[in-house]
Amino acid sequence: MGSPFVSDVPAAQALAAWREARVAAGCPGRVDVVRVPVGEAVGRVSAEPVWAVRSSPAFDASAMDGIAVRSADTVGAAETTPVVLGCDDFEVVDTGDPLPPGCDAVVMREHVHRTADGGAELRAAVPPYQHVRSIGEDISATELLLPEGHRLRPVDVAACAAAGAFELAVRRVPLVVVVPTGDEIRPPAADLAPGDIPDTNSLMLAAQAREIGCAATVTDIVPDDPELIRAVLDEAAARADLVLLIAGSSAGRDDHTARVVARAGSVAVHGVAVRPGHPVVLGTTGATPVIGVPGYPVSAALTFDIFAAPLLAELVGAAPPERPTATARLARKLPSAIGMDDWVRVRLGRVGDQVVATPLPRGAGVLTSLVRADGLLVVPSGVEGHHAGETVRVDLLRGLREIDRTIVAIGSHDLVLDLAASALRAADPLCTLASSNVGSLGGLVALRDGLCHIAGSHLLDPATGEYTLPYVDRLLGADVAVVRLVHRTQGLLVRQGNPLGLKDISDLTGEGVRYVNRQRGAGTRALLDHELARAAIDPDRIQGYAREEHTHLAVAAAVAAGRADTGLGILAAARAFDLDFVPVAEEPYDLVLRTEDLDNPQLSPLWTLLDRADFRVRVESLGGYSCAETGKRIR
Repeated sequence: MGSPFVSDVPAAQALAAWREARVAAGCPGRVDVVRVPVGEAVGRVSAEPVWAVRSSPAFDASAMDGIAVRSADTVGAAETTPVVLGCDDFEVVDTGDPLPPGCDAVVMREHVHRTADGGAELRAAVPPYQHVRSIGEDISATELLLPEGHRLRPVDVAACAAAGAFELAVRRVPLVVVVPTGDEIRPPAADLAPGDIPDTNSLMLAAQAREIGCAATVTDIVPDDPELIRAVLDEAAARADLVLLIAGSSAGRDDHTARVVARAGSVAVHGVAVRPGHPVVLGTTGATPVIGVPGYPVSAALTFDIFAAPLLAELVGAAPPERPTATARLARKLPSAIGMDDWVRVRLGRVGDQVVATPLPRGAGVLTSLVRADGLLVVPSGVEGHHAGETVRVDLLRGLREIDRTIVAIGSHDLVLDLAASALRAADPLCTLASSNVGSLGGLVALRDGLCHIAGSHLLDPATGEYTLPYVDRLLGADVAVVRLVHRTQGLLVRQGNPLGLKDISDLTGEGVRYVNRQRGAGTRALLDHELARAAIDPDRIQGYAREEHTHLAVAAAVAAGRADTGLGILAAARAFDLDFVPVAEEPYDLVLRTEDLDNPQLSPLWTLLDRADFRVRVESLGGYSCAETGKRIR
């Protein structure tokens, strides 16, 4: 049987087709109703209206500490003509006490002047029902307190208890069963051999389900055997309200999900026009909905948000989850393919009077792009992308208060910025340093265009031999400050023992030497080109010169994995991947910013951090760094 793969079904059409398939299969539209004590109902969804059994307050009550009086007895009272009440004309009350018979008002204790014989002198008349909570002021018996389909909050259960509703009819908690599949999948804590993949998707999807109020269980990992997958799917569907079948949803030789679901029930859709998450499977097994979740982690997470979360909300009769939104200005060009809704992860920060969105890496396997994301930008299927500086709408993953405290850094990658981000957050949970690695030149351009607070740069000018300052003069003009972050050593990253015996840049042209480069505009790329020019070496003679990575760590990872023999990078990156290091040059790495931002309170935590001796010690312990000039203003 061939795979029922259908490509590029629009998301809205896919959801409608899946809903029709669920109805045809007899999948329940709602989970069952259960009754729970009011104290256990927070987070649950009401299954029927909640009516007040009693009023609150159930009697006329004093709203203040003071004395209860008859308002008519105070008529005419003023500063010049006080009224004196005898001991039998009032009664002392505290907040919440029932109003004594015959009394219709309360005078606050601080407005009562007691007489020598125990009476009360009043210097202002009191209107009827002053400082009195009338019966039913908050809740009246028989009134509608909460409608059906309301997700209960702490304040709701308090109001229910006040109204005498001590047991509530709510929807049962939906059960999500997660089924991981794949011969290469291993438990997260297992020792991994080459080719093994830890099962982090199950952990994530189960947590996503619990986060929105569902129960979740994870089965044992199922090998790539259609019969075994079918057996586990049938068992899971018999007890679940939704089954998430992970991986095998594409069209490869071991991708069995669509075929298994088709045999066990029906496939409504295989392939949705969203990126990442395109090969999702939407179907049913018996009377249970099934989602074939793509194996890439970002695809898996967004598949849950787009397809699972709305269904689970529907099952309990609640409104689907909806994130707050904000408008933002794009920090750089964002291309997008026509024909698919493109879910782009972005970092956000306020620069001047506007929020700036910087796109993160877009690979479906880059889970850290979701970890670091402050928002999601959806580029609709009919749009080819956005230009830098364009205003877009972003779904927020983080509060605007945190975004307003974010320092936006764009430019060259350096581990010191990562260390600073951690230290700033440890000192103040609302302070964030968000770095985007686009190379030194890209950072200076972003600063010029008002899209960041600081640009990290170590850009060498071949004509003068100076770093960064000549480019600042050309691109930014005079109203710019340059602050030294560190001096650092750049060198060739090689595997342990330096098996090819590389000694300097000239050895890159050796037979069989595979190089991995940094992207154009990166300071490390400029340094390499400068050294090649000095040695009169044609870049075309270097195997892999055109192969680009965007960070020092990515270069180190390529060398450590054996995909390259060497690349130019910093010592700290070599240490991170247990590589050897051949020094090439020492260079300054600087922070460039608008002069006016030197006194910007948003950036002051960074300057304070750079002055701390313990932070400088931590930086130098990374290896290859000198903090002798850290924090010094170069211009």
